[in-house]
Amino acid sequence: MIIGSFNVENLFSRVRAMNLDDWADGRGILEEYSKVNARLQKDPYSNADKQAILDGLSSLGIDQTDESRWAILRQNRGRLLKRPQAGGVEVAANGRSDWIGWVELKREAVNEVATQMTARVIKDMNADVLAVIEAEDRTSLLRFNDQLLEPLNARYEHIMLIDGNDERGIDVGVLVRGGTTIESIVSHVDDVSGGKTIFSRDCPEFLLKSGSSTVLLMVNHLKSKGYGNAADSNAKRRAQAQRIRDIYDQRRGAGIDQIAIVGDLNDTPDSNPLEPLLQNGSDLQDIFDLPSFVKDGRDGTYANGTKGNKIDYILLSPALVGKVTTAGIERRGVWGGVNGTLFPHYPEMTQAVHSASDHAGLFVDVNL
Repeated sequence: MIIGSFNVENLFSRVRAMNLDDWADGRGILEEYSKVNARLQKDPYSNADKQAILDGLSSLGIDQTDESRWAILRQNRGRLLKRPQAGGVEVAANGRSDWIGWVELKREAVNEVATQMTARVIKDMNADVLAVIEAEDRTSLLRFNDQLLEPLNARYEHIMLIDGNDERGIDVGVLVRGGTTIESIVSHVDDVSGGKTIFSRDCPEFLLKSGSSTVLLMVNHLKSKGYGNAADSNAKRRAQAQRIRDIYDQRRGAGIDQIAIVGDLNDTPDSNPLEPLLQNGSDLQDIFDLPSFVKDGRDGTYANGTKGNKIDYILLSPALVGKVTTAGIERRGVWGGVNGTLFPHYPEMTQAVHSASDHAGLFVDVNL
């Protein structure tokens, strides 16, 4: 069984602020969006809250109008704002209970070549079980499977994705083929600590059966470093890693010994947030550290592939480690610079917007 993990960064549409050439260009928009939606949940709104809401809406371009390049203000019942012809905009609602609505981010189509390159990466990885990170929804995965993978003879028989906690439509799911079936699914979208949900997306458990063997696949996308307070982000990521470790220990204690934890963990192996998974008595092993891992001269998985950009993982329990025949990385879908000066990419990619993803794909072959 070949197990793969690939951050597809959405297949057909992506939040516009996340679809720019440089991630930093949209970072401020995402930060303001997160802050505004948090403030809108308060009840009542203090004067300071109202001013902060106005400032945030102004940053998103939706103080004077309900729609801008980046966002839309939905006011379904009641009114959040007053926009008198004479005078400035005011927050009319006194709290969350006074109105029904929200702020949402605008989306736009992903470049067509980029979508084709995503399919090319998946075909070349040839995984029997592929965890996908940052997929919009199950419907998009089905369309992608039928319209792009099937013409490449790379179609999957089973596709599953559970909507997670991220409002931007970046969820995690799994594609399965090769006689493997999904026997059961456990979602952790509602796992809570201190009154707050733990997982930014989800940590779904897929129990897979291939012949007489079973493998538990846990798919993850931990809190990003991309926006928000660094200390808060690190604490969130650490809490997520600890919860994954707790689930892993529980499953091992219940007699499940073949477990793979995969996905975008958004931090480096030596980081504090990932200690619960990679240190602290953990017996999980990163495929990067296995003798059978075929290296390509770069230590990272994201962007230019430097060591500081090692954020994608396939972690295996000892029972699976003992059955690994080979493992590797598929980097050709990542933009390698003009004419591939950093590293080779697919020849169809003539500019950065054509890249399948900023993340390389990972795969490991285990002889079950």
